[in-house]
Formats: sequence, C-alpha cells, structure tokens
Amino acid sequence: MEAHRLNKFLASRGVASRRRCDEIIRAGRVRVNGATVLLPGTRVVPGRDVVELDGCPVAEHPPSVRYVMLNKPAGVLVSARDFRNRPTFRELIPASLGRIFSVGRLDKDTEGLLLLTNDGLVAFRLTHPSYQVEKRYRVLVGELPEKKALVSMRKGVDIGDGVRSSPAGVSYLGPREGGHLLALSIREGRKRQVRKMCAVVGLTVRSLVRTGLGPLELGELPKGSWRELTGAEREALRALVDREPVRLERGKL
Repeated sequence: MEAHRLNKFLASRGVASRRRCDEIIRAGRVRVNGATVLLPGTRVVPGRDVVELDGCPVAEHPPSVRYVMLNKPAGVLVSARDFRNRPTFRELIPASLGRIFSVGRLDKDTEGLLLLTNDGLVAFRLTHPSYQVEKRYRVLVGELPEKKALVSMRKGVDIGDGVRSSPAGVSYLGPREGGHLLALSIREGRKRQVRKMCAVVGLTVRSLVRTGLGPLELGELPKGSWRELTGAEREALRALVDREPVRLERGKL
C-alpha cells in the first residue's frame, strides 16, 4: 500500500486546496488513528490509517473529480461563508455539485472567471507561482493611459512593501462608456495586484473582469452562471498542470 503526504491526501479527497489543507492541519483539526497531527508532510496509507477532520472521518476513496467555471459577479465573496451575511459564491452553485472549492480568489469587487474543483493537485499547480499560469483581465480605468504608464506595467512596478510585479502583458483597447479599456495578463497572483499596478501608474480602476485562466476562457457565460468544463477544457487543464515547473530565483515569484 502506497503512503501519501497528509496534505495531499486531504486535497485529493476534496477537503480544500493543498495550501489550505496545510493550514487546516497546522490548526490541529486533523487526527490520524486518533492522534492529532500538526505536520502536513505526515505519511498516511489510505485504507489502513483512519483520518478525521473536525472529528469526522475523511472518505477513504477520492470523490468524482469536478471542474466548474463560474462567472462571479461583483459584490460576491470567494469564501465558503461570511459571518456578516454577505453573498458568497456558494449561493450561485447547487449543493448537488458536492464539496468543491475555488482555485485562487477574486476580490469582492472583481468579476469574471472563477474555477471551482475538488481536484487538489490541479488547484495547487494553477495557483503556485512556479507553474506560471497566465491570468487575463479586462480593466476599465477612468483615465486615458499614457504610453509610459503601459510601458511601466509591462516591465513591472513597485506595488508596495518592497514588492515589484513581474513583467505583464498590457494593451490599450480604446475608449469605452465610463472610461478606457485595457487588456492585461499576469503570471502571478498577489492580493489586489492588478488594482495596485494601475494605481502606481495613476490609473483608477472602475471595473475589473477576469476573462481567462491558463487554457480557459470565460467566453459568453452569463454573469452569475456556472457550467462544468468540457472534455477538451479538462484535457487542456491537465496538460498545463502536468508540465514541469519553472525554477524561480529566491525571493521572487
């Protein structure tokens, strides 16, 4: 019988992404054979070891893998629950989809493509910086962007706390009602990064929509609606996460 790291085991059973599983384990919420375990790398053997989360047994076998695309509206939180009773993404999907979690996050005011899955490995590799997965956005800004502002964002800008963004793809798409539209792509995912990049070069974000993630495109999916990925999309996603990671310089994404 093959042993697995505890965090990988939990992620494969649809508990959460592997990174979130690390936090759950370190919080003392997981027991193996009756003993609390705090190390994510602890080895467990499915079928032999009894793993419990918050006192409830974790399924011995992986659930059916699901991949769901949601067009998240503004004002909706990417959170399982909110103690202030604000709307969350779970209110937009049926309970019949089972226990699925978000791949990364979109802030409350950002719209667009949110991938939901119970595949912990895919979630980990799509969000880990060493896999350099492209995220594409449409950004409506209030000001006409100067050429030097676009050049600065393409090269990378200081977004605070001594952090410099990696080079980005940025192009001006022209005037739109309410402002000016940019297409922007990044391969990292720092908190509110796109908004911070725009602010640094003097641009005020009026709306932000994620239109693509790796091989996935939001397309014409209506706002607030969801769909399961097609077979071709699932294959493209698997091909993406099966590639070798990029070796990153220490201290950089």
